[in-house]
Amino acid sequence: MSFSRWFALPTLLWLTWYPLNSSAATPEVSSGIRPGAIAQTSSLCPKPALERLTRYKVKSGETLESIAQKYNLIPATLMGFNPSLRSGKATPGAEIVIPPYNGVQVSVPAGQTWRDVAATYKVRADVLFEVNGCSAKPATVFVPGVNWSPVGSAPPSISPKDRDNYGLTGYPLPTTATVLLGYGWRLQPAIAQVAFHSGIDLAAPVGTNVLAAGDGVVAFADQQGSYGSLVVINHAGGRQSRYAQLGSIKVKAGQTVKKGALVGTVGTTGTPSSKATHLHFEVRYNSNLGWVAEDPEPYIQGMKVAKQ
Repeated sequence: MSFSRWFALPTLLWLTWYPLNSSAATPEVSSGIRPGAIAQTSSLCPKPALERLTRYKVKSGETLESIAQKYNLIPATLMGFNPSLRSGKATPGAEIVIPPYNGVQVSVPAGQTWRDVAATYKVRADVLFEVNGCSAKPATVFVPGVNWSPVGSAPPSISPKDRDNYGLTGYPLPTTATVLLGYGWRLQPAIAQVAFHSGIDLAAPVGTNVLAAGDGVVAFADQQGSYGSLVVINHAGGRQSRYAQLGSIKVKAGQTVKKGALVGTVGTTGTPSSKATHLHFEVRYNSNLGWVAEDPEPYIQGMKVAKQ
């Protein structure tokens, strides 16, 4: 099976980042921002993302995927901004708009604050504020890092029973570990920038065994860009686990594995987001737009360390 098929339309690229202007006055974003604060900071904020759209005419031979790749976006982002692309096909000669980075355009309900919008889409309010040009009361905003979907962007809710059904009940390391970097928009120590992190970094020394979180089939086991040495396992119930930046890989694509099986060892390959050595661990669910990242914390909380 080709890599492109297993990774069709990967979402929330975890190394796509947006630099947060540290000098902007963002503490008031949760309650509407004082007019005085806006006057002081407007010159420091970037131009709103929705004013930075690029118009593009589709050329003969181009596909939705090739255009997305050209602009370092995922296809879902282009589909969200261009209804004509939602069939999955790009028609030569058609004019489309291209946003500066991955995300969605949403209307702000009357009476809502930046905090409300940020909470709905699980992004940081200060990041949302700056991406949209530090505007006090916008009617429409660009929400970075959120994947457009015809059925909504939120993954199905997870209960303890769901976790059991999906089979993700095994901890991916021999012992419980400190979370160095959580899921979502975070200040990433390795690059000193705010970026979207599509998994969690679990502290562990180089060489530590990395274990399968559940029964499944290895979908990918090789090098992959910023992920470094990467193992991807598909599980029952449309869930997928990813183990990235490994030092070594101990399984092969197509191999069936059991929970607790050795899949690799902790390493520093790729582009780690945390300075301390760790395992980058992700959980994804299978949607109409491919494998979509979700917060691994609800799974981690219910996982048990394998008996030694």
